[in-house]
Amino acid sequence: MFVDKAEITVKAGKGGNGCVSFHREKYIAAGGPDGGDGGRGGSIIINVDTNMSTLMDFRYKRKYAAGNGIDGSGKNKKGKDGKDLVIRVPTGTVIRDKESDTIIVDMSGIESFKLARGGNGGWGNKHFATPTRQAPRFAKAGLNGDELEVILELKLLADVGLVGYPNVGKSTLLSVVSKAHPKIADYHFTTLFPNLGVVYVGEENSFVLADIPGIIEGASEGAGLGHEFLRHIDRCRLIIHIVDISGSEGRDPIEDFNTINEELKRYNPKLAERPQIVAANKIDVAQDEEQIKKFVNYINEKGYKLYKISAAANTGVKELINATAVELYRLPPITVFEADYIPKPQMKGSPEELVIENFDDVWTIEGEWIERLMKNVNFDDYESRMYFDRVLRNAEVYKRLEDMGIEDGDTISIYNMEFDYTQ
Repeated sequence: MFVDKAEITVKAGKGGNGCVSFHREKYIAAGGPDGGDGGRGGSIIINVDTNMSTLMDFRYKRKYAAGNGIDGSGKNKKGKDGKDLVIRVPTGTVIRDKESDTIIVDMSGIESFKLARGGNGGWGNKHFATPTRQAPRFAKAGLNGDELEVILELKLLADVGLVGYPNVGKSTLLSVVSKAHPKIADYHFTTLFPNLGVVYVGEENSFVLADIPGIIEGASEGAGLGHEFLRHIDRCRLIIHIVDISGSEGRDPIEDFNTINEELKRYNPKLAERPQIVAANKIDVAQDEEQIKKFVNYINEKGYKLYKISAAANTGVKELINATAVELYRLPPITVFEADYIPKPQMKGSPEELVIENFDDVWTIEGEWIERLMKNVNFDDYESRMYFDRVLRNAEVYKRLEDMGIEDGDTISIYNMEFDYTQ
């Protein structure tokens, strides 16, 4: 099954906690703190796999998590870093942030990309020793890793895209000019997913041609296959617009041409402005000379280059391909989408965002900032408690409480900890 869009959640590993430990060895008095640091959390790495052609692997597995860092231990032993998780994607996969719909990275090259960074490990108590605090009984907790919900979109790396109504001969043309073997049959929507083929014009001249499943009028509202696969010509430098010049299905070629261009415009206005070469196909079975002349004159007036071909009979195909190669030589390289994603800071929350509520003589404080602060405090240690009190005072948390009317003896409740307030 061809899958070209998927949503996944990635979570980097949490950093290990720092250790509270003191050196204990015979004949060595007051050995001092020797708590090791926690290991760094594992990261989520994105790699391109040239052997992959769809996002099928992400159809059923939606959550990906890297390993957590190990806590530090005594004797200054640092915890082991968490194991990175490598996710493989096909070439040309664009990764977007689901929340903001901005591009994080375009995996069009072979470079790896760190999508989610693991959290730093916490410091052991050895870092907090000072001449006046020689036995710190607290350490820092490890930080959480990045967590993202992302959208994976496969946009094929093709130089040229074939567009047109269903059953106008796109797949036939692809099979004639390349070694691709798309399914070909005389009914609409034979092609259910894009097909790629490499077209060789000379020994050192080639380009990639993409057969995009046919779109019809109303595709923007979901008719036919809708716009499901038009993302695959977002990168194309040139479009070959195939029209059934024979009118074998009772449609007017001019109306067909305008309808498809209108659908391209609805999908992406820039796509409708992309350079086009018009291929009037099935010329071998066309019988209405007046209709052919009318179509040729119309296309010439619009300023497009037109080639009369029969993909089935291989008539005029060589001229079309040579003209395509010449046009590609003048056009810029395949589009690589620039990232516009602005990552959120890892340290979430601030003192100003704390939620303070009063219930009689009990004051509750909640918020991500204070929850993170509490993880770094050892409430069994006097010096650590004084540090906690000092941080709250410097952050003007007590001032907010006073402005709200807290009185001496009132209880302050912060998650699972309570203490009495005194000025």
